[in-house]
Amino acid sequence: MKILITGGGGFLGARLARTLLARGTLAGGPITSMVLTDIATPPADLLADPRVTARTGPLLAQTEALRTEPFDGVFHLASAVSGECETDFDLGLRSNLDSTRALIDALRAHVNAGGKVARLVFSSSVAVFGPDPAVPLPKLVADDTLPAPQTSYGTQKLICEHLIADYTRKGYIDGRAARLMTVTVRPGKPNGAASSFFSGIIREPLAGVEAICPVSADVSHPMSSPSRTVDGLIAVYEASREAFCGRTALNLPALNVRVSDMLDALEEVAGPQVRKLVRFERDERVAGIVGNWPGGASAVRAARLGLKPHENFADIVRQYIDDCRALPTADQTLKGMK
Repeated sequence: MKILITGGGGFLGARLARTLLARGTLAGGPITSMVLTDIATPPADLLADPRVTARTGPLLAQTEALRTEPFDGVFHLASAVSGECETDFDLGLRSNLDSTRALIDALRAHVNAGGKVARLVFSSSVAVFGPDPAVPLPKLVADDTLPAPQTSYGTQKLICEHLIADYTRKGYIDGRAARLMTVTVRPGKPNGAASSFFSGIIREPLAGVEAICPVSADVSHPMSSPSRTVDGLIAVYEASREAFCGRTALNLPALNVRVSDMLDALEEVAGPQVRKLVRFERDERVAGIVGNWPGGASAVRAARLGLKPHENFADIVRQYIDDCRALPTADQTLKGMK
């Protein structure tokens, strides 16, 4: 099998690539080659694998060459993040909407030329949900909750969900959209996502660095660990069309927690001195974006695929610590840990 991972040089894409390469198979077929596209170069360990080819640069600039290249499977993770899309509207349109349209058009062109229909998993987002005067947010957003995004990022993700469903209906791709919850804890430096602080208030204190929380402690949000997110993407890919159940997007499993729950878990794992490194300082821009996000989510369809979240946030903190210790070359250390 030949697999394409867009955003393959990023944190989640690289983790997905490592997992697939270690497995060696996907949906019962051996993985013989993997193409990773990203604006950043993938990590050295992936480049060292003879099955891996890296292509750097904006995805939109690479899609024309993909029109004649056969792929069995595609994981489309490349995206501009929420905060970037709010501050640079054109960047969001180009990176999220235009690139997705160009990618699935390339796959369509290959099918129209007599090629095989590729299976594609699209990483959508819980940000497709939001409060609207006509559509109040329920306590938990479900697979069948009507999306009403309140950010450009969420709007672009929702449009792509519908495009992928329609291209699937027409037989151009075998597409499945999975709505990712906020993935934490992300290693490395903060990015432009409005949700970045959800990782920062755990990652920075564990490194002995002060972290600022821009929202109140009672803010609740659906979270997922990196490992459970990757497991979800793979399970969605391997599901039959009948098991996936339709063409609409599904929610990946979430652990619904408040910021205070996260900090309690941090203290449980690392101690009170580490927790004290988190300082609350409200940022109205970030708080305004997060205030329009769901406070929790359910995932009935994903549960039918055997997927479930961690039982508690302390396990997610421990997973991050284990990941750091397993990758000594990672950007982030654990200086704050005794």
